[in-house]
Amino acid sequence: QVQLVESGGGLVQPGESLRLSCAASGFSYDYSAIGWFRQAPGKEREGVSCISRSDGHTYYAASVKGRFTIARDNVKNLVYLQMNSLKPEDTAVYYCAADSDYYCSDDGLWETDFTSWGQGTQVTVSS
Repeated sequence: QVQLVESGGGLVQPGESLRLSCAASGFSYDYSAIGWFRQAPGKEREGVSCISRSDGHTYYAASVKGRFTIARDNVKNLVYLQMNSLKPEDTAVYYCAADSDYYCSDDGLWETDFTSWGQGTQVTVSS
């Protein structure tokens, strides 16, 4: 079972940037993909971005494409989410998730595809 810990959340003003990190550990299996999800109060949890460990294939939700960038360091088992040009509607709790046999595609990103989850980190975008 992979263990995940998010960090890097905080309070920023619209137009500013924030970088989230997801640290993965554990020896039961190697994760095949890391996904980033977010959930705002009263709303469904939505998929934001995904990266496959083997070939680095990435997915971005339409709402963040061009503003967010996902990257990974396979040696350190770290995945980053660089968030630029942040908007108030980006305010949410951000979660990273891992799975052992899922691979990122362009079809979408659903929470049911992932088996391991972090505790989340709060991102607030407000002036």
